[in-house]
Amino acid sequence: MLLRTFKLIFAALLIVFLSGNFTTPAHALTQIKLSDLSYKDCPPELAEGAVVSNGSGAAANCFLVVGKAENSTYKTVYDADIFGRIYDANNNPILQNRTRLGSIPEVPPGVSDFEIRISVPTNQPTPLQLKQFKASGFSGMVRR
Repeated sequence: MLLRTFKLIFAALLIVFLSGNFTTPAHALTQIKLSDLSYKDCPPELAEGAVVSNGSGAAANCFLVVGKAENSTYKTVYDADIFGRIYDANNNPILQNRTRLGSIPEVPPGVSDFEIRISVPTNQPTPLQLKQFKASGFSGMVRR
């Protein structure tokens, strides 16, 4: 009876030990600080045929939002989503129900440049106001 108990305990410990070696590591969400934000017109090859994303097919102006992304960790951050609000000269939102503006595929440790493309309806006046920008990504590749 005692031998049977030890066998069960040993088998249970073996299962726990082996299953821990085959699980994938958890990748925590890492915050990325964004700074020096500005925007500029898209180059002609990017701007050609720009339309708004609401499906109306309305003409749009193409802009690149540029800035610095600061990764304060010692690991590369992957798939960093950029969130923020963009307003026109009259304080009207450019993307009314959307705060996710794009993503950065990789952010190495330290400070690096980034840019994302946005389309703004031609009837919304400039200058644009870039507010509440932030980013977050993962310390490991996200499965696809």
